[in-house]
Amino acid sequence: MPAPGRHPAHDALLTRWTDLLADARDTTTPSPVPYGEDLLTRWAEPQRRYHTTDHLLAVLDRVDELLEHTEAPDPAAIRLAAWFHDAVYLPDRSTNEERSARLAERALPEAGVPEPHVAETVRLVLVTRDHDPAEGDTNGEVLCDADLAVLAGSPDDYGAYAAAVREEYGFVPDDAFREGRANVLRHLLGLSQLFRTSVGHQRWEAAARHNMATELELLGA
Repeated sequence: MPAPGRHPAHDALLTRWTDLLADARDTTTPSPVPYGEDLLTRWAEPQRRYHTTDHLLAVLDRVDELLEHTEAPDPAAIRLAAWFHDAVYLPDRSTNEERSARLAERALPEAGVPEPHVAETVRLVLVTRDHDPAEGDTNGEVLCDADLAVLAGSPDDYGAYAAAVREEYGFVPDDAFREGRANVLRHLLGLSQLFRTSVGHQRWEAAARHNMATELELLGA
């Protein structure tokens, strides 16, 4: 059984982290376990309601799913970026992606990850600011599709996601939240494609657009 207060998947996630680092790093460097423990502690911070360990696990699983069908030049960097993309998360800040990228830039070299993987990981974390990777950026497409896959959940799952987002922003008055949330949804709906990989587009595009359009309608009611 997991230790009290630990996510049930904590040990399995830590194994995934150490396996990833074993493939990506210089094995003469210190153990990657403390770095993984630090990341998992961050993902379990009390201010999080949606951007939690469950979200990390879901993104890692969707990355694996997409990479089964998508040829990407740096799968290790995509997975590392999934670990770091919301590692720094304060709902009242607009610089979370930048601070998460800086954390990756500091921690990964210490953990023995070669510079090319580090640089690509940092770049990918920053791509999640607007989820609009450049054409041909397959690494970015896989990461962003995995991060946005929650939008294509069942009505119940999407409702739980939207409620968790609202709870994270509980300090924001209702009118201001509705306006800000509507702007986010309009931005995403305005993208020519939400999901850029062929498998992501096929599996998730229609459901995600339906869910977001429904939420946007409810916000305006």
